[in-house]
Amino acid sequence: MTINERQQEIIDEFSEIDDWMDRYGYIIDLGNSLPQIDESLKTPDRLIEGCQSRVWLDANLTPEGNVIYVADSDAIIVKGIISLLISVLSGHTPQEILDADLRFIDEIGLSEHLSPTRSNGLVAMVKQMRAYAAAFKMAKA
Repeated sequence: MTINERQQEIIDEFSEIDDWMDRYGYIIDLGNSLPQIDESLKTPDRLIEGCQSRVWLDANLTPEGNVIYVADSDAIIVKGIISLLISVLSGHTPQEILDADLRFIDEIGLSEHLSPTRSNGLVAMVKQMRAYAAAFKMAKA
């Protein structure tokens, strides 16, 4: 599935949920379904700068050239947000990730329903995911 196809799936899923409290509940459920990461990955170098809560993000490049992300957070909403980002970006090439227009964030209304500090954290998460992709692309070149 392409990044745009996955984004459209998310947009369609959220369009079926009218109330924002229910949408938050859905985001929390997504966070709760995020696979646990190994405690050894919860190190200061994997913490995302700019997030009010703690978010650990790690990435690996598969032999096929796709980036696989894993993450965790100590905040349930943030864990759901990083789960959404992972579901869109993980499993794609560094170039696809760098080229992705993450329109789903605005289209589901997420950016306008987050506090300023959570919005800053969202931007920081996307920035770090792209930084991993850029580093993998440079290493491959």
